[in-house]
Amino acid sequence: MIQAIYDKFGDATPLVLLCGLGVLLIIGVLPFLLGGKPDPLDKLKASQNAQATTSKTARLRTETKKDKLEKYSNFLEPQNAEEFSAVKLKLVQAGYRSRNSVRWYHFSQMALGLIGLVVGIAFMLYKGQGAEVAPELKDQLMYILIPAVAGYMGPKYWVTKRQGERKQLIENAFPDSLDMMLVCIEAGQSLDQAILRISKELRSGFPEMAEEYEIVSYELKAGKDKTQVLRDMAERCGVPDLTSFVTVLIQSQQFGTSIAEALRVYADEMRDKRVMRAEERANKLPTKMTLATMGLTVPPLLIILIGPSVYGIVNMMSATGN
Repeated sequence: MIQAIYDKFGDATPLVLLCGLGVLLIIGVLPFLLGGKPDPLDKLKASQNAQATTSKTARLRTETKKDKLEKYSNFLEPQNAEEFSAVKLKLVQAGYRSRNSVRWYHFSQMALGLIGLVVGIAFMLYKGQGAEVAPELKDQLMYILIPAVAGYMGPKYWVTKRQGERKQLIENAFPDSLDMMLVCIEAGQSLDQAILRISKELRSGFPEMAEEYEIVSYELKAGKDKTQVLRDMAERCGVPDLTSFVTVLIQSQQFGTSIAEALRVYADEMRDKRVMRAEERANKLPTKMTLATMGLTVPPLLIILIGPSVYGIVNMMSATGN
């Protein structure tokens, strides 16, 4: 069998055997590595669930499909607290607030990477099956590694893209929410009531911003410190304008100044800043269009202007040669 594989792939036979052995090891050994020893807390939870009644509360507390990766958390989640916090914050800023979001993020990276590796090996075998000469080692590595790397980096690219889009949506909605907050506070409502009203009013037009205000409203109702709630909102959003706004509110609360006056000044600054961002994008547009204009306009213009002269010169030289 090895001789048949060698006749088929030539010098690339060791690479093919190594890749196949790696896939077999991953498929066969990975479940045992992930399994590990059972956690005593899991045993305690299992015994408690076994002794629980069949009431509705007990049924709601049983393990669901979403918790199947919990026993692999030591393998799928970063053990470093700083790295775990960074990944968690990135996922929250992208809109993924699940408790197991970090676990599923790393699981998707590992799963898609393995799928890409298998697809790359299958494509390499299919490519070399009909060819008389086996592909070079460089080409084989490209066939194998490119799908694996693409599958592994796919979730990271998606989360980063979602994070940027969500920040942009919150940044665009923030000035309007400030105007609404100023109107509510000047009408006599407190800051808590104004935040709750804004979360309802912005739901149809700006759901991301409304979601953040709604979380703030729920945390304030739960009795959490207002300063910490506002700082958590700024951290979840990751927008510099919102961070500055939270600093203004905290300082206004600490020094006892009027919140309405602080909101009025800051809302004017945010409107001016939004106008400046629009003007900046408008000023960048001619520069971006220059290359496209030159590429689409200059070649046809040169053909129209110089084409007849070139055609005449070619005909004159051919007639002179004859």
